[in-house]
Amino acid sequence: MSTAGAPEASEPKYYAVKRHLLEFIGSLEPGAAVPTERELAAEMRTSRTTVRQALTELVVEGRLVRRQGSGTYVAEPKITWPLYLASFTEQVKASGFTPSAEVLATQRIAATAELAHALWLPARAPVYRIERLRFADAFPVAVETSWLPAERFPGLTRQIRAHASLHATLGELYDTRLHTGEEWIETAPATPREAAPLRVDVGTPMLIVSRQNFDSAGVPVELGRTWFRSDRITLVTHLASQRR
Repeated sequence: MSTAGAPEASEPKYYAVKRHLLEFIGSLEPGAAVPTERELAAEMRTSRTTVRQALTELVVEGRLVRRQGSGTYVAEPKITWPLYLASFTEQVKASGFTPSAEVLATQRIAATAELAHALWLPARAPVYRIERLRFADAFPVAVETSWLPAERFPGLTRQIRAHASLHATLGELYDTRLHTGEEWIETAPATPREAAPLRVDVGTPMLIVSRQNFDSAGVPVELGRTWFRSDRITLVTHLASQRR
């Protein structure tokens, strides 16, 4: 709120450009190419620096996506991702998309002190590390890593290559169903490990959801971490008052 008699703050030039771009991309189909910085600067009679700042904000907000060596494009619609205990496969189906997965790597490793503590295992107990690329309608949206006790789930790394859902595999083949879970959310820039399979630039903002899932007896079953493309996912949670 401005003080009476005081001059109102002028609108930053890049913000006016951003508003113009929002109107422009609103008329385009998802995946459509956006003109270059040079073309936009000439059309709007402003500097490329101003245009670049506006484009960068729209990329961070998930409205545009940059593809290295190709250009800038209108982002695809985001997937609404409610935060509740469900598998990636179930979540994608519930949002109206077709899920699929590609196994990037599987390993049997000795648990680090952190893993052993989280999974209630002895020091250096064998643990499976499963890394998968997750798709919605054949579009890569997440890189997911799961750690599970190897002795509790013998042969899991072989089974996961034949089954799309880890949670379904645990229930159908190992009679283990997830009952409760905890999740933590943070943000970080994409590293080369995530950027390449997700087809984004290194440094692109990512949503990171870490989780710990338990069986009906309260025993930890899985420790996981999922790196989501922030331009494709909107995380949603439902809140209720604790007042009685």
